[in-house]
Amino acid sequence: MTGLASAFQQAGAAAWGGVPYRCLLPAMDPESQRRAEALCPGAEMVLTAAFPYWAGDRPGNLSLYARGEDYHRSVLRRLEPVCNYLRWKYPEELFLAGADSSPLPEREAARLSGIGIAGRHGLIILPPYGSWIFLGTILTTARLSLPERGPAPACRNCGRCAAACPGGALTESGALAGLCLSHLTQKKGELSPEEAALVAAHPYVWGCDLCQRACPYNAGCALTSLPEFREGLVDQLDAADLDGLTNRSFRARFGERAFAWRGPGVLRRNLELQKKENVFS
Repeated sequence: MTGLASAFQQAGAAAWGGVPYRCLLPAMDPESQRRAEALCPGAEMVLTAAFPYWAGDRPGNLSLYARGEDYHRSVLRRLEPVCNYLRWKYPEELFLAGADSSPLPEREAARLSGIGIAGRHGLIILPPYGSWIFLGTILTTARLSLPERGPAPACRNCGRCAAACPGGALTESGALAGLCLSHLTQKKGELSPEEAALVAAHPYVWGCDLCQRACPYNAGCALTSLPEFREGLVDQLDAADLDGLTNRSFRARFGERAFAWRGPGVLRRNLELQKKENVFS
């Protein structure tokens, strides 16, 4: 697997691993299984790779993951040469890259592949990059012979991430998406009074890094070497940045960023809620 390791290294992956597809089935609902098997009939293995994005502790009101290039675009672009290498080596097999929007449980694949520590906040922690990593997958029909590696351990559960969560989303039994500020800042439509109050008091208009910032594994993280996550970043969005933008012009200006997929409406709503909070506080 020296060639495959080299391919992942050239792609910018900080770590990679593989797990038999069947091992992921307990973490997949029937619809996700149906989608995965429609994409890749006879799937045998899932390769997972981690790409770091920490660019330093920069001020701003956007979650750090959303400030550079949209990670979906970046990760898929970086995985494609790996797929091409594997297609050359195994021409009879299928190799399909995915990034977040695939039916595969990426974090479980990374955990079972032994890539990093499984954090209570639901993220994979890869020293020295902490949990500031994006995951990508390659679903394949090939039965690859990979070095044996056990599942990653869980974090030491110090509780700091749970204490830092404004919505109380991190419970002992798992994360509650409906209370997560990252989820609420991206939720379309009208928020409930309780949800609106949480967003109004939140320091971000898109996403949330508070649980990650509280995590001791994220102290002194190494900077990413990937240029799309450290150059030309958008740290801050204000009402003036969105003024007069239609959905089309918004996407023309910000369409390469991960915060653009919902359009300008939720960002305007969040900015307005925070403006009212500041006026009355």
